[in-house]
Amino acid sequence: MPITLFTIGFAGKTAERFFTLLEEEGVRTLADIRLRPNGQLGGYARHPDIAFLLSRIVPGCAYRALPELAPTAEILDAFRRDKDWDAYVAAFEALMDERGVPAMLDPAAFDRACLLCSEPAPDRCHRRLVAERLQAAWPDVEVRHL
Repeated sequence: MPITLFTIGFAGKTAERFFTLLEEEGVRTLADIRLRPNGQLGGYARHPDIAFLLSRIVPGCAYRALPELAPTAEILDAFRRDKDWDAYVAAFEALMDERGVPAMLDPAAFDRACLLCSEPAPDRCHRRLVAERLQAAWPDVEVRHL
């Protein structure tokens, strides 16, 4: 069964643009993979507000927290301090190995799901790493970054 997996970052997007993208793409599940989903800088994307807004603005789209797909505080703090992307990737990939990603996930739950993080672009964001891992492990996965 083909799976369409989206990723999105809320930074740099207005609430209107963010929710419109989800609705236009037919996203069924917003999978929050942030380490700190209730961080004070989250604005409209702060949990639990985002779950409430999603239920009102994007009919049929559920909110799901998946902290097991987030980096640890140590990995994130080291990256923020050193800005060493290669070290971040190695540490995060090792963490996903340790956590059993993707074996611990049900592929059927990810069709038309969207991985949520804060970074505006996917190139230096863990959501891209998660999406690429799922795509490599599961047949027929198309990844689209919003």
